Amino acid sequence: MSDLPLEGIRVLDLSRLLPGPYATLVLADLGADVVKVEDPNGGDYARWMPPLAGLQSGYFHALNRNKRSLALDLRRPEGARAMLRIARRFDVVVESFRPGVLDRLGVGWAALSHENPGIVLCSISGYGQHGPYRERAGHDLNYAALAGVLGLNGTPERPVPVAVQVADVAGGSWPAVAGILSGLLRRGATGRGGHVDVAMAEGALATLALQKGAADARGAPLRRGAEMLNGGWGCYGVYRTGDGRFVALGALEPKFFRAFCEAVGRPELADAQFEDDGAGPRAELEVIFASRTLDAWSAFAALHDVCLMPVLEGNEPRLDPQFVARGSFVSIPTPWEGRDVESLASPVRIVGVDAPRRPAPALGADTEAVLSEAGFEESEVAALRDSGALG
Repeated sequence: MSDLPLEGIRVLDLSRLLPGPYATLVLADLGADVVKVEDPNGGDYARWMPPLAGLQSGYFHALNRNKRSLALDLRRPEGARAMLRIARRFDVVVESFRPGVLDRLGVGWAALSHENPGIVLCSISGYGQHGPYRERAGHDLNYAALAGVLGLNGTPERPVPVAVQVADVAGGSWPAVAGILSGLLRRGATGRGGHVDVAMAEGALATLALQKGAADARGAPLRRGAEMLNGGWGCYGVYRTGDGRFVALGALEPKFFRAFCEAVGRPELADAQFEDDGAGPRAELEVIFASRTLDAWSAFAALHDVCLMPVLEGNEPRLDPQFVARGSFVSIPTPWEGRDVESLASPVRIVGVDAPRRPAPALGADTEAVLSEAGFEESEVAALRDSGALG
């Protein structure tokens, strides 16, 4: 028995690409036994998205360490029946199909909970299990657009795509982790499982809670490029340095902005912090930041407590001493690729407990083991293979 908090929790992961697999990656890093249930004919789409790390994609390796792979065709009746039988000994099922797909396959909430009343099903979809958009296709950009997140990003002239998947991860993966753990906690008290409904568009909307509060208080809608956190305030923005790089100033609190102004020898600018609808002394700040190189500003930030950091680009975060000290980048030995694969450590840390570092699985690598653990005899496995349910 290890000290990992989710040791003994079993998860069937039917999801693909990013939101579900990242959620189950967090669970796997915390000790859960995560089994990816993949279509035998190709598996998770992320396996094949270039660039490849060898045989399979760097995207796939980044999201699927510490998991096992079961190749099972749920579109075949034999595969669906096997799935229900396997689910009897699992605690959680995660899926990211459009609403209604699991039911049509015969492995939806009603069927799963009939086989295992204590199971927790987490459904991650773009718009949720009900509502007029429930069956619409979409990606992160669409969910962020609907939620108003995209509309706040960019210049006053036009919105621009957010560089990372806010809706997929912040609006999908993390609510899924919270919902799954909540469901398991309730099951511990009542013995009953539950169906967790995660809508990524709604999750993206939740990231605007703070901004929505401010807009409601002032009685005016949010504005792109003019708010406190999206470029409107001079004390919270990105500035070009003398060597063409950038720094991020986040001195929202007057004490930090005053400390910055005093440290650069311009104490009088502190009193203008909130003038001009928050823009403050932006023009003066642009001149100040252009007077020194990025390295000089980095050294300045190390000496003064003023909420200033360099804007790191490319591989620079990998070399930053803070991330190095915390082990934020991990190297996973992956024999079937013939190399080590580097990925990001889960940000959920239990002090004194190390996360496992098992490589992402080859497609179907654990099929027979998982079926055996579920009580399938060799003859039954052979019958499944003959039916085509195992590929």
